[in-house]
Amino acid sequence: MPTFTIATRESRLALWQAEHVQALLTQSGAVVTLLGMTTKGDQILDRSLSKVGGKGLFVKELEVALEEGRADLAVHSLKDVPMELPDGFALACVMEREDPRDAWVSSTYASVMDLPQGAVVGTSSLRRVALLRAMRPDLKIEPLRGNLDTRLRKLDEGLYDGIVLAAAGLKRLGLESRIRAVFEPEQMLPAAGQGALGIEIRSDRADVEGALQHLVHLPTWLAVCAERSVSRMMGGSCSMPLAAYATLHGDQLHIRAAWGDAEGVKPVVYASAQGTATDTASATALGEQVARALQAGVSAQAV
Repeated sequence: MPTFTIATRESRLALWQAEHVQALLTQSGAVVTLLGMTTKGDQILDRSLSKVGGKGLFVKELEVALEEGRADLAVHSLKDVPMELPDGFALACVMEREDPRDAWVSSTYASVMDLPQGAVVGTSSLRRVALLRAMRPDLKIEPLRGNLDTRLRKLDEGLYDGIVLAAAGLKRLGLESRIRAVFEPEQMLPAAGQGALGIEIRSDRADVEGALQHLVHLPTWLAVCAERSVSRMMGGSCSMPLAAYATLHGDQLHIRAAWGDAEGVKPVVYASAQGTATDTASATALGEQVARALQAGVSAQAV
C-alpha cells in the first residue's frame, strides 16, 4: 500500500485543494497525509508580489519539503507555479480545470459597469489591473493581498466597492453565492493556468508520477501547456500584465493572449492562434506562435 505526504499551504483554499487530491489518492488505495506549511508569499502581505519576488514565493518552501523528503508531492494552483521549475523538480500532473474565469464580487454593485465614476476596486494582479483599466479607466484600483477569506473580509469592511477574484477558488470553497457576475474571457482574459491544479514532485520520483497518472486530465494539460508557453516566452511573471487562455475542442486548440499596460496609458495588445494539438509539443508550439505575435504587437506599439 503506497504512502504519500502532500505538502500544502495552510490557507483554506490550499487545504481544500490538497484534501481533494488526498481523497482521490486514498480512493485508489494509497495512505496519504498532509504537511501544512506557511510560505513567504503568505507572510508578506504589505507589498505586491511583483515587488517581493513573484509567484515563486508560494511554492519555494513546498519544494524544500520535497527536496528534503518530508513530502512526496505538492499541490498548487497552477497559476501560482513559475513557468520554469528548478532542476530536479517536475510538474507530474494537471487535473481537470474548474471555472477559469474571473469573478466580480461586490456587496453593492452588480457589475463593473454599474460602478460610479472613481469607485474603488481591489486586486493585486497586474493582468486584472490592465484589463480593468481598459474597461473603466475612471476607476481607482487599489492593491488587495491576502488569502481568499482575508480579501472577502476587506471587501465586507467597506475598503472597496468591489473586488475581482478567481471564480474557481470561490466555487471550490462553496462561496459561489458571493459572485455577482463572471467576466467572460472576451471581457477579461484569464491568467495562464487559472482554475487548474498542478501537482509537483521531485523528477526522480517515478513511483509518485505513476500513482498520479489517473488524475491527469489531458485536455486541461494541453490547454495550460499552451498558455504557460506564451508566458514563458514573454518572460512571464506576476510583474507582467499578461493573460493567456486556451480551449481544446477535439484536437483543435484555440489560444488567445493579451498584453496590457497596468498604467492604462497604452491599449491592450491581443493575439490568437488555432491549430491541431495532440501532445504537449504541439500545444507548446501554438503557444509560442501566439507569443511571437504578441511580441510583434507590443514592439509595434512601442515604436
